[in-house]
Amino acid sequence: MHESSAPRFPGLRLMMLATLITLVVALWYLVNYSVRGGDDVRWFPEETGCDLSHGPCRALLGEEGGLTLDLGADGEIRALEILPVTVALEGIQADSVVVDFIGRDMDMGLHRYPLTRQADGRFQGEGQIPICTEAVMPWRARVIVTSGEERLGSGFNFEVERSQL
Repeated sequence: MHESSAPRFPGLRLMMLATLITLVVALWYLVNYSVRGGDDVRWFPEETGCDLSHGPCRALLGEEGGLTLDLGADGEIRALEILPVTVALEGIQADSVVVDFIGRDMDMGLHRYPLTRQADGRFQGEGQIPICTEAVMPWRARVIVTSGEERLGSGFNFEVERSQL
């Protein structure tokens, strides 16, 4: 048998591993960015002074109408508890409605919940805030309404208390 006399680069495997890790991270970022979307959404501010833990919050969506988000909270929103999510629309005929829960100060991943149209025109479903790393953690609920080719949305800030296990 003939052995190659050319010396091997000692860090070749390490460089290959670093390149593979870089590619995986870049792919994750690309997929995460494209799944979150939001670039083609017209965003509108929520009404000031609303706290989702104490009841529904409302946002006007321009001259088209408005939306009301209710998480069914009775005084507090806790991590890992199932939340009944309801979105009521005014003046908008929607094809679909989704609600995203996003960590405001920390990337906690994508937590998207599509809602189902009910007979009364409201959209309902269930959502859940994942485990929190802090005792009280700030979150944002983004509501995205798709109506034909148009996507309208608003977001609502709230805080979540870590569940006691």
